Amino acid sequence: MTRAERFRFFLDYFTTHFPEPKTELAYGSPYELIVAVVLSAQCTDKRVNLVMPALLAEFPTAAHLGAATADDIYPFIRSVSYPNNKAKHLAGLGRMLTVDFGGEVPSQLDELQRLPGVGRKTANVVVSVIYNQPAMAVDTHVFRVSRRLGLVPKTATTPLAVEKALVRYIPQDLIAKAHHWLILHGRYICVARTPKCSICPLAPSCNYFDKEFIKSSSQKNLPAKLSQSA
Repeated sequence: MTRAERFRFFLDYFTTHFPEPKTELAYGSPYELIVAVVLSAQCTDKRVNLVMPALLAEFPTAAHLGAATADDIYPFIRSVSYPNNKAKHLAGLGRMLTVDFGGEVPSQLDELQRLPGVGRKTANVVVSVIYNQPAMAVDTHVFRVSRRLGLVPKTATTPLAVEKALVRYIPQDLIAKAHHWLILHGRYICVARTPKCSICPLAPSCNYFDKEFIKSSSQKNLPAKLSQSA
C-alpha cells in the first residue's frame, strides 16, 4: 500500500466514523486553553482537567496569573508533572499576555512561541483549536501513531519532520481534525507499549500491523522449536 493510499484509508475512516473530534481538555476561553495546554505537557488531560477549576478560580484572567509568583501558583498544580517549571512558565505567560498582548491570546505561531512554556506543539494546538487554522501539533501520540501507520517516512525522526510530512498529504480543511484523530487513536487504541492491533479499525492499512503484529502473532502460534528458529 502506498503512503497516499494509507492516508486515504485513515481520512476516509475518521471522516465517516468520527467527523467532529474535539480536544479532551476542558476550557471556556483562549486563556483557559493555553493554560491547560501548558499544563498538559507530559501529563494526562484527565489530570489537567482536575486541577484547572481551582487554578482558574484563583487566577481567572491573564492579569491575575501575571500578578502571581510561581510560589503562588505551585499549590494549585502540584499534582501535574513538572509543577515547579510549569508554575514559573505560567507566571511568566500571564505577565507577557497582559503586558505585550493586552490580555488576549495571540493567533500567530511566532507570537505564541514567545510566551514562556509555549513551544511549537502548544502553539499549534492553540491556533488549531481556538482559531481553526490548519496546524498539526505533534505530541508523543501523533509522533508514534503516524510512524506506526506508515503515514510518515522512517526518516521523519523529529516532531517538525513528522508535522511537515503529515500536512503534505492531509487536505487543509482536515488538518486540525486529523491532529485530534491521531491523538485519540494513540491514547485509546495505538497505545505505546501494547497497541490494541486486534481491534484496530486501521489495521488493514497499518504498516506496523503488517510488519510487526502479524509476524509476532504467527510466531506465538508456532511450536516452540519453530518459533525459536524462525
